[in-house]
Amino acid sequence: MKILFVGESWVIHMIHTKGYDSFTSTKYEEGATYLLSCLRENGIEFTYLPAHEVQVRFPQSLEELQAYDAIVLSDVGANTFLLQNATFYQMQVVPNALELIKQFVADGGGLLMVGGYLSFMGIEGKANYKNTVLAEVLPVVMTDGDDRAEMPNGFAPITAASHPLVDGLGAWPKLLGYNRLTAKPGAEKLLENGDDAILTVGRFGAGKTAAFASDCSPHWGSLEFMNWEHYSAFWSNLIRYLK
Repeated sequence: MKILFVGESWVIHMIHTKGYDSFTSTKYEEGATYLLSCLRENGIEFTYLPAHEVQVRFPQSLEELQAYDAIVLSDVGANTFLLQNATFYQMQVVPNALELIKQFVADGGGLLMVGGYLSFMGIEGKANYKNTVLAEVLPVVMTDGDDRAEMPNGFAPITAASHPLVDGLGAWPKLLGYNRLTAKPGAEKLLENGDDAILTVGRFGAGKTAAFASDCSPHWGSLEFMNWEHYSAFWSNLIRYLK
């Protein structure tokens, strides 16, 4: 199986103030390193596309996308796909990357969105996927505006339905937050927290879809989750399910 994994990267620009004087520093980080190493160990091939490379490297045709079995989007907002460099800076007409993803899934490809500050609607509504064509594709209904549920005291998802993806995992470790989602009619809610869907699977056209409302890495993905004995198997099985 081969996937295109998009997102889970960021640049932090800091101002250090020491009395009268200040200076700046900048660092680049990737959040999916551990997850991707788990996938590699489980025989899943991937192309990793950090968030800042989407604007210049995301496939420009359906044929390019069809080199993959599934696409994973994690913590990268809709604007990154819709405002690529050629459009924003050079006013060129280019293919709509989200429309390509929609067609890819309709034709039989898989799509997983993983939660985060720039997933689903995200912080201050900036991820904004509810107002894109992916709202039709994903197996969940997104809220309006900021959809974060911050849980500093932690929460453990509860199994909502029997399914090979969650059966036998036992009690879940605590997570530190998630995006508020509701399963669409016809979709399967497999994990929940109260009325909120944490893991949902469904179909769109000939393809399979999934939405995991919390994070695959810190900070919502707590250290307890990252060290969970089933972490590697859960993610590998979820991604294989999309094929």
